[in-house]
Amino acid sequence: MPTWPITSIRELLEPTIKHMGYELYSLDQSGHAGRTLRISIDRIEPITIEDCERVSRVAGPLIDHANLIDGPYDLEVSSPGAERALRSNKDYERFNGKRVNVRYRSGESETVVEGQLVAVDSAGIAVQAPGARSRAPVIIHIGWEDVVAGRLAFYC
Repeated sequence: MPTWPITSIRELLEPTIKHMGYELYSLDQSGHAGRTLRISIDRIEPITIEDCERVSRVAGPLIDHANLIDGPYDLEVSSPGAERALRSNKDYERFNGKRVNVRYRSGESETVVEGQLVAVDSAGIAVQAPGARSRAPVIIHIGWEDVVAGRLAFYC
């Protein structure tokens, strides 16, 4: 599997993608033979297929012109998805009120809670989770230092 200069590719694409009105959410090399470059874009409004096509039409020629990838490769542009990772305090603030899944430290172990994100502040977050055995919902307060990972949770 080839190794591509992902940091250099990010530095090349980020200013243009930002100028186009998007955030470069993630960038990685993947695929069976490692010949796929995956770009994930985000913004406040939902990402459409047209947004992905627009970024693809600009990103491909930029990468090709910079000669950062040797040989053929596949370029995929997508949104972070319905169950995107929450990577920063800003992400938690943006999705306050949404359903989340949060893994956090609880003493010497880790615990997972899924429920509605009901508060975000400088101390941490609060998640309203269903109570045990159909009891009233409970609010779980989690300090930032205890948050291990979080993501949006898609609920049907």
